[in-house]
Amino acid sequence: MTNSQSTGKAAQSADVVVLGAGPAGLLAANLLHRGGIDCVVLERADRSHVQTRARAGFLVANTVRILDRHGLAGGLHRHGRQHGTCEFRTAEGRFRLDYGGLGRGERHTVYPQQDLVTDLLTHYLEAGGRIHFGTEALAVHDADTSRPSVAVREADGRPGRWRARYVAGCDGRHGAARRSLPPGALRHRRDHGISWLGLLAQAPPSLDAVGYAVHDRGFAGHMARTSEVTRYYLQCERGTAAAARSDEHIWDELETRMYAAEHGPLNRGRILHRGVVDFESDVIEPLRHGSLLLAGDAASLISPSAAKGANLAVLEAELLAQALIADLAHGDAAALERYSREALAHIWRAQEFSHWMIRLLHREPSAPEGESFFHESLRLSRLESLRTSRTHQDWFAENYTGV
Repeated sequence: MTNSQSTGKAAQSADVVVLGAGPAGLLAANLLHRGGIDCVVLERADRSHVQTRARAGFLVANTVRILDRHGLAGGLHRHGRQHGTCEFRTAEGRFRLDYGGLGRGERHTVYPQQDLVTDLLTHYLEAGGRIHFGTEALAVHDADTSRPSVAVREADGRPGRWRARYVAGCDGRHGAARRSLPPGALRHRRDHGISWLGLLAQAPPSLDAVGYAVHDRGFAGHMARTSEVTRYYLQCERGTAAAARSDEHIWDELETRMYAAEHGPLNRGRILHRGVVDFESDVIEPLRHGSLLLAGDAASLISPSAAKGANLAVLEAELLAQALIADLAHGDAAALERYSREALAHIWRAQEFSHWMIRLLHREPSAPEGESFFHESLRLSRLESLRTSRTHQDWFAENYTGV
């Protein structure tokens, strides 16, 4: 599909304009197009960038069920890997949870998000779907009417406009959808005071489990992506520059925090990508504002501590597409209000577990002087309960693999 050739002189139109070509936007577009709804995707980046930007890679069982339900899981089943074990490391030792056999008996599928996005994009284009790359949405106008419009900057820099019945805002926390919310929209926000240096290393996994290391120097994490690429996380001070540490220093610090002296060295390799993530969470309520509806990171931002972001995006996209089809094809105007309520229920549950994981893996950053020992003792007690209590383990597994 080629970029838009709009001259900016006349508005283009679709029943639904989808902003953003991430998992939420592309899944929604696939389902809308299949449901006979005239839709178009507007994406600021070019196609190459969309298909190569590295993101999360742990898909929960419900995400796989959704993709299966709509015939969109072929690549995942061919190339994804089942995973059901995590390992916690502390100064007292280590323990493993085979969470795939706990709770509901569900596992993760390891499948890089850029591969999922490529699959969804390929399906959409092969079915004749419309997408305009290099088209930046600037603002959503008249969202309180039945004919909203989206002001855009075309790939050639010229202004353009799209008219629609509905706008699906799937363009992230800094996108036009959020910038266009009315004053009455509620944003519930929390800054957790935690930052991670996220690393993608050209190195085979160093253990056959997701690794969570709790250390006096800060958290460290190990998550396999492929047989030759591993994702690592290293807690860092707020304001740390991604390039501030050399590769050698990073590997030394990872080995220290993951207790390599006790449990074996890490497989080292070239660091392919690095970036700092500040732990912030927020939720927009409601998710419908007239003709503008939100999904994915535009609807809620969640910390990466429990790998819920992409999974929430897929779940919300299915709910949103079904609601839009119900309204546009079957006249069920109440479906869009139900979308907001149903999606928010899932979002808040995921936020709660993500917050619990943050408290499990990190020292309390804002504890008043004299209270740090109290908070640290609570955290170690949570870890000990997770190690010894089958009831706690079942609860963890159900929430860890759910949304």
